[in-house]
Amino acid sequence: MSDRKPVYGPEDWQADVARELGRPGAFPYTRGVHPTMYTGKLWTMRQYAGFGTAEQTNARFRHLLAAGQTGLSVAFDLPTQMGYDSDHPMAEGEVGRAGVAIDTVDDLARLFEGIPLDRVSTSMTINATAPVLLAMYVVVGEEQGVPRGKLQGTVQNDILKEFIARGTYIYPIEPSLRLATDVCRFVTSEGMSFNPLSVSGYHMREAGATAAQELAFTFANGLEYVRRALAAGLDVNQFAPRLSFFFAAFTDLFEEVAKFRAARRLWARLMREHFQANDAACRLRFHTQTGGSTLTAQQPKNNVVRVAIQALAAVLGGTQSLHTNAYDEALALPTEQSATLALRTQQILAHETGIPETVDPAGGSWYVEALTDRVEREARELLEGVERAGGAARAVEQELFQEAIARSAYAQQRAIEAGESVVVGVNEYADDQEVPSVPAPDYTALAVAQRRRTVDMRGQRDAGIVQRVLAALEAAARDPAAGLMEPILGAVRARVTVGEISDVLRGVWGVYRPV
Repeated sequence: MSDRKPVYGPEDWQADVARELGRPGAFPYTRGVHPTMYTGKLWTMRQYAGFGTAEQTNARFRHLLAAGQTGLSVAFDLPTQMGYDSDHPMAEGEVGRAGVAIDTVDDLARLFEGIPLDRVSTSMTINATAPVLLAMYVVVGEEQGVPRGKLQGTVQNDILKEFIARGTYIYPIEPSLRLATDVCRFVTSEGMSFNPLSVSGYHMREAGATAAQELAFTFANGLEYVRRALAAGLDVNQFAPRLSFFFAAFTDLFEEVAKFRAARRLWARLMREHFQANDAACRLRFHTQTGGSTLTAQQPKNNVVRVAIQALAAVLGGTQSLHTNAYDEALALPTEQSATLALRTQQILAHETGIPETVDPAGGSWYVEALTDRVEREARELLEGVERAGGAARAVEQELFQEAIARSAYAQQRAIEAGESVVVGVNEYADDQEVPSVPAPDYTALAVAQRRRTVDMRGQRDAGIVQRVLAALEAAARDPAAGLMEPILGAVRARVTVGEISDVLRGVWGVYRPV
């Protein structure tokens, strides 16, 4: 954010304090979603992990839990995200690379072996195949003896941002939104302590969005999901309290603090204005991850400082959950040591800084309050442009988000190349040290083992049952009024794979082709 003043004073923030700030835990939640915030309970330290096989990721989960992590966060490999099994030709070279490979519910059971699902909160970063992975999690819980009402966590399930910024979509926009909405319907009707959507600005910020664009485009998507849920017959005051959000924390400390405070206020006002939602449904809860795109391969230990500042911004801004990146992630998968250091960064903030002893410690600063107002104003203006275009789904079709983010990313890169924006160790204070290399796992061997396991499993199933459950899923997909989670659950119990379920839906709906 440019053109900030060198000095701020009372003349820069002359607001109605009761209206703009209120009390912590009260509408419009500028100062936090809970009256006591971290004085009553710290944020969840939820480190993201997933690589190779279920067994390897299980070992990392156990290590992080033993080191004091308080929630799990699962990264899935690209074939799992795109609805291809590990033995599919499209999966060649990608099995286990970007996350853990999951083909059947038995893989997910191995992922959580020895981890009681009634005592841990799990976030799953999965979108196009989110209903399948949620169904698998439910079945693993059943087979552990944990009823679905005791399961806790979040499934990302934000397909709109996949069309905008990431690309792991499968189906066209409308059936994709139908799937996302049905997850909301299922979680709500089952009374699960699960967030059925994590509306994600993080990936748009990583792609080059500004702070104001991150909020505006995230909330445009959020409004679209709420409208779809209402059209499906859900009660806003019943399902909206379980919506969650996911934002990035970058290194511009005060802009980020202001962004998080503005986000709570803007979402609360939008929910009240558009849907007359009650206070609980207006409350913005969010997870934060430090900025992956800010990490540099050059002088990688500088990233330790970047991550600490970004984590500080998230905590001062009142996040409910936080992932801190490891300093070596620009080079390869984090080592066990770097992942532990990333977790220790959060623990130092929690226990050595005194920050959690006071609610909203940045509140009342003329500078922070003026920035908060500015971010909210700029985000609302952008959001209103999306609304005039017909809402998020139509804006995706028209590529309005994509073009705006591309322009912003281009401007940011030009500023770095021109030296107007300094990146320490890259365009200033660089040295002649080589970028260090980090050994990678043997992906070829793990892919062979995963493919063999999937093929062996298919040979052990009851073919008649598999045929019946897939026929039931196809019939539901063809009926616009049918629920989809129940037939997906039936398929998962029969050990149908992620790819087989996705192929049935591809056969009915086709795949999305960008304009």
